[in-house]
Amino acid sequence: MGIRDWPLDERPREKMLKLGASHLSDAELLAVFLRTGVSGVNALELSRKLLSHFGGFRRLLETDFSDFKPGMGLGLAKYSQLQAVVELAKRHLAEILKQTAVVESPTFVKDYLKHQLRGEKNEVFGCLFLDNKHYLIGFEVMFKGTIDRAHVHPRQVVRRSLAVNAAAMIVCHNHPSGNAEPSQEDVHLTKILKSSLALIDVRLIDHIIIGDAEPYSFMEHGLL
Repeated sequence: MGIRDWPLDERPREKMLKLGASHLSDAELLAVFLRTGVSGVNALELSRKLLSHFGGFRRLLETDFSDFKPGMGLGLAKYSQLQAVVELAKRHLAEILKQTAVVESPTFVKDYLKHQLRGEKNEVFGCLFLDNKHYLIGFEVMFKGTIDRAHVHPRQVVRRSLAVNAAAMIVCHNHPSGNAEPSQEDVHLTKILKSSLALIDVRLIDHIIIGDAEPYSFMEHGLL
């Protein structure tokens, strides 16, 4: 039986319009996005299979196109749509962040950085540049590395801070291994960045490491 043959209040799209998106399950939300299934499988059944295969939304949204299996109902068009959804979410969070002083919303900052960095296969290092009231000027990935290391050059971080006229900064990087605990190298780098930025009157507010679980904040652990 196709979804069109279901009672109206059981169809994912109609349910969302009546009750709101928060009342839908993960599979129902994905079914609304997919709109159609494949031969012999409706959109909701396909959504359940996809979420089971990838282990949830995160791996589904972060996977490469080459990892989609034939017959799963996700060709190039739907893959492109999924990537657009991810980018829309990032830009939405960025717009909200620009309207709020980051020191007033540390949890939101972590959520924003998780969306920016968690899908990266290799280690990357980025900067949140802030004005004198700690509002976001912009976010930039400054360095990209290998699966376990990104070479960070403090001089370039300082130069870019001057170029965007930043008064403060939050730096961040990801650990593709999933373990967000800082290494001794991470701690040493943070000290160098803090002292280097202080020479140009830019305050280093935090260094956040993104892993699989809760991001690690140097500020919250008393390391800044």
